[in-house]
Amino acid sequence: MLIYKILVFIHIFSAILGMGPGFILTRIGKSADTMTKVRHSFAIRRDLHIIVMIGGTLLLVTGLLMGILNPNLFRMGWYIGSLILFLIGLAMGPFVLSPRSKPIKELLASYEGEEIPEQYTRLSKELFRYENLENLIFLIIIALMILKPF
Repeated sequence: MLIYKILVFIHIFSAILGMGPGFILTRIGKSADTMTKVRHSFAIRRDLHIIVMIGGTLLLVTGLLMGILNPNLFRMGWYIGSLILFLIGLAMGPFVLSPRSKPIKELLASYEGEEIPEQYTRLSKELFRYENLENLIFLIIIALMILKPF
């Protein structure tokens, strides 16, 4: 039981570490009003994303280990639903977010000038829309973990 309590502690800590910064990534990108600030905001986003990935990995590992130690969790709808939603959120990185951030990164590397081009505005709106969807998925997961409705 002590191991399980330690896993719960790590799991909750990882949620704060991994999901907390993830919820502000979009806001950081929206606040820039010059290309220098846009570049700086994407550098900050990159650094925060490393923390999000570490926390997210710990979340998945500790969540699965808790399920192994308490197999009844695999019969709980909230647990299975949270796991499925988490895997969907995880898959959004390489399959949805990365393809939409790649053209932005290329634009940031090649564009000269301080005025934010329309192309960036268009590309970033699409990226941020999917980031907001991912944030909604993670909010649903948090609600499922707290409420355990089914």
